Amino acid sequence: MPKARIIKIISNQYTIQDDQRISVAAVRGKQRLKFKPAVGDLVEYEDKDDQTIILNVLPRMNHLLRPFVANVDQALIVTSMKDPDYSEHLLNRLIFLSLLANIRPRIVVTKSDMMDEESRKKIEEDLRWYEKAGYDVFYSHPGSDDELLEEILKDKVSVLCGQSGAGKSSLLNRLDPNFHLRTQEISKALGRGRHTTRHCELHPVAGGLVADTPGFSSLDFTRLDVSDLDSRIPDFEQYIGECRFADCRHLKEPGCAVKEALQEGRINPSIYEDYYQILTEADLKKKQY
Repeated sequence: MPKARIIKIISNQYTIQDDQRISVAAVRGKQRLKFKPAVGDLVEYEDKDDQTIILNVLPRMNHLLRPFVANVDQALIVTSMKDPDYSEHLLNRLIFLSLLANIRPRIVVTKSDMMDEESRKKIEEDLRWYEKAGYDVFYSHPGSDDELLEEILKDKVSVLCGQSGAGKSSLLNRLDPNFHLRTQEISKALGRGRHTTRHCELHPVAGGLVADTPGFSSLDFTRLDVSDLDSRIPDFEQYIGECRFADCRHLKEPGCAVKEALQEGRINPSIYEDYYQILTEADLKKKQY
């Protein structure tokens, strides 16, 4: 039975792609009720009576809820230095969302060319925390050499995420001149951009598939299982298992190796701050129930 990947969903029309063609397919009624297909899903299909029918959605490697996209190899977290201003806390939360979904986060920094030297160096100093912890950090702006970014996109399914106005669509246009998404200028009054992407779709870029997604203004972790978030964060990795208590959550427990490393300047303080806040919010939500 032939297999394909869903690259776009609009209403009840599913655009699928395999090595031979791109087709618009319908979903068999029973299948739609059993399992809601997502962009990125691998499916089995058949051609019948001049129509392409999706028969089955294959098991997923992973998926995100917002945007609703499946089988993602990596998340390119696009963070700008200016317009909108750099926010390590938004960056951290997007990293955590990627890690919780079993997706590799990679950081792409835009608009460094718009900064004065002193302001740029201050942000670059903060970003060195992420490089030290093992995250890939790329810098991209008009005229920059984006060869390494092109290489990591090839043969991968990638999601771009970040604030509206951070330059996601402009980045894709630089990486692949054939890619054209409508872009809009930053709203100076709001300090953020307006959404330019109306639906989730996988676009061919630099030999891979990329989902350009709407920007985020807030991220809610209260509906997610964050109980193992600590074991997923690269910054904590070498300290997990070294705490006095095996079930240490690195909040207020004595003998915590993570907190000790934090106090000694070996862990990014903003990463720990957001981790602490997210777990505290989750505990508060549990108490309300």
